[in-house]
Amino acid sequence: MKNSTATNKKAYRDYEIIESVECGIELKGSEVKSLRAGKINLDDSFARIEKEGVTLYNTHISPYEQASYMNTDPVRPRRLLLHKGQIIKLSAKVNQKGFTLVPLKVYFNERGFAKLELALCKGKKLYDRREDIKRRETDLALRRVIKSRRK
Repeated sequence: MKNSTATNKKAYRDYEIIESVECGIELKGSEVKSLRAGKINLDDSFARIEKEGVTLYNTHISPYEQASYMNTDPVRPRRLLLHKGQIIKLSAKVNQKGFTLVPLKVYFNERGFAKLELALCKGKKLYDRREDIKRRETDLALRRVIKSRRK
């Protein structure tokens, strides 16, 4: 069971998710403590494929209060842990026009390791977002009608 710590709701709204992959995230000790406390913000976060691997940017992990001098920069770039084959596969898709890597969730797996769900996404246009809202409202209205007829 995935114990979800943080979810990037903005990503679900602004992007069309093509594919997602689970990866590890390289953290310092005090960052793990903050993550367990739920002090992470994934808004405006993104990942880039660089020559040495995949790096996560703009993820804010608040400093752990009890760590004193051991705290690190809250928005420092963090290395993502992926297999070489996964990186090659993702980089081939990211090089196509309009695709980006966006983190969706950060959680701890059964073994207690911090994991990040990284998604290959394509940005939605304004009219796509409006269609999603319209579809959600019609589904909600339909469920209400069905529920009222059962009574």
